[in-house]
Amino acid sequence: MSEIRILASGLRFPEGPVAMQDGSIVLVEIERQTVTRVQPDGRVDVLARVSGGPNGLAVGPDGAFYICNNGGFAWRTESGMLRPVGPSTDYAGGRIERLDRGTGALETLYDRCGEHRLLGPNDLVFDGQGGFYFTDLGKVRARERDWGGVYYARADGSAITEIVHPILTPNGIGLSPDGKTLYVAETETARLWAWDILSAGVLKKAPFPSPHGGRLLAGLGGYQRFDSMAVEAAGNICVGTLVNGAVSVIAPAGGLLRQLLVPDMFCTNLCFGGPDLRTAYITLSGSGQLIAMDWPDPGLRLAHQA
Repeated sequence: MSEIRILASGLRFPEGPVAMQDGSIVLVEIERQTVTRVQPDGRVDVLARVSGGPNGLAVGPDGAFYICNNGGFAWRTESGMLRPVGPSTDYAGGRIERLDRGTGALETLYDRCGEHRLLGPNDLVFDGQGGFYFTDLGKVRARERDWGGVYYARADGSAITEIVHPILTPNGIGLSPDGKTLYVAETETARLWAWDILSAGVLKKAPFPSPHGGRLLAGLGGYQRFDSMAVEAAGNICVGTLVNGAVSVIAPAGGLLRQLLVPDMFCTNLCFGGPDLRTAYITLSGSGQLIAMDWPDPGLRLAHQA
């Protein structure tokens, strides 16, 4: 395993890392309710306060930050690990927000799709065609949980479409290097699903017995859970893996290639940065750390990554 470099600690359940051109990493702190910048020297600056639960983060075509807001969690610390435990007492639904990097203005783009409220938007990826795909995990309550969904929306706030429903706890989301395949990681089953993209926001659906039209690429044995993901330039899908505390690398044709273990059971998300995109920046959310590792293969440059 490559040497782990701790870039920041004391973060409050960090997720959604985005590698910036100046070498900093911008991420969300879900429990702290902030968008936060970690400078190359380790300095931590709050860029914006975001009520609810800022969860996923990406740079859009206009250079603004787009945020998946899950609406808020309640929190518990056990064995030194911070973790979410259901909706917050003031939870009123989820939303997609846009944060202007110049002015700091925060606006809600979407809080529903048609007649249905967004419940717990989790992660998003832009397609370079003016739109983005995002997952909605739903919410878990004491005796029931919501079905999740996958959506496609325009960055200008003009249109949103539900493209996968129902799906159990959809979390990480990514695109293949050629932009022709959509990947979604399912948390509770530790399954990775794929759909062929026919056109922007339109998926080819596999027939029954697929539960939602996706085709299964991988499912892990034992008690493991999937979180968010990043894709390598060669096409492998790297998924943050909970409980086991690892990044699982899965081939685009299917099957687990390897797991890289990290010292936190809440290994939630990663992004690629550095001049050659061969540095992986990984959020260890339970212990509140952002770490960096040299990665064996270069990451995929995202649609609006400088």
